[in-house]
Amino acid sequence: MQAPNATERLLPTPEGLARAAALLAAGELVAFPTETVYGLGGDARNGRAVAGIFAAKGRPAFNPLIVHVPDLDAARALAQVGPAAERLAAAFWPGPLTLVLPVRPEAGLSPLVTAGLPTVGVRVPAHPVAQAMLRAFCGPVAAPSANLSGRVSPTRAAHVMDGLSGRIGAVLDGGACPVGVESTIVGLSGDPTLLRPGGVPVEALEDCLGAPLAAAGPGIVAPGQLASHYAPGAAVRLNVTAPRPGELWIGFGPETLAAELSLSPTGDLVEAAANLFHILRAADAQAAGRVIAVAPVPMRGLGLAINDRLARAAAPRP
Repeated sequence: MQAPNATERLLPTPEGLARAAALLAAGELVAFPTETVYGLGGDARNGRAVAGIFAAKGRPAFNPLIVHVPDLDAARALAQVGPAAERLAAAFWPGPLTLVLPVRPEAGLSPLVTAGLPTVGVRVPAHPVAQAMLRAFCGPVAAPSANLSGRVSPTRAAHVMDGLSGRIGAVLDGGACPVGVESTIVGLSGDPTLLRPGGVPVEALEDCLGAPLAAAGPGIVAPGQLASHYAPGAAVRLNVTAPRPGELWIGFGPETLAAELSLSPTGDLVEAAANLFHILRAADAQAAGRVIAVAPVPMRGLGLAINDRLARAAAPRP
């Protein structure tokens, strides 16, 4: 797959959706909005298209991709959907939940999608533009976040263009993403396991299953498990209640109103999640060599996902 010189910016009109579907069918890459972040989509059955995703992002080939489909029936065609998966899908699909399931040998997915694993991550996005694109394309779309690998995830079309303009076929502009952090990932090839916190709180998943989720073991079996990820160019310091001289402070809650930027002035975790990547990008643009200091965020509800992304943003760079 050879990316064109100019990346098209498409509107979610019938013409724009038809153009996005045609580009995907031709093996090109199309960034599209979901309720979590913008995804970089390619035909999950086309090995050249999937390889193009890795090339465009500079992404390690051992990191598997999530396959986006329009509904549960389409997921069943790709993976073995057991009772626990059916229960979670009924409660949270469409929505910001990815289920890692045993892949069906007849699914026809490129081996690059699963990174050689016997499982595949599947998600049914809730965003109306994503749904319309998937139904126009009529096939599974492999899509990690639409940014250079390891960098801050995009929640607006402009973020995608900042990193990938000229490297992909098109961006389907659906406005700002309402959730703002990636999907929660649950592994279901054995005991239900939390592989990545995200847009669905862990407490809600455990209530649905009637049992706690197991902790992930070693190894990379799902996206977002690299130690350093979601990283701005500037260094990041966490849980800062009093910034050091010269640091750019990102606040959270009314106690940090003096901060230059804020995830949520009122301490609203939903607002903080939606703002997270946009605020990290803004801080990186303003840092000018300064360290980015981030105020503490509670470890409850969506705070678990927010803190996971912040910890990876602050981790030592490879």
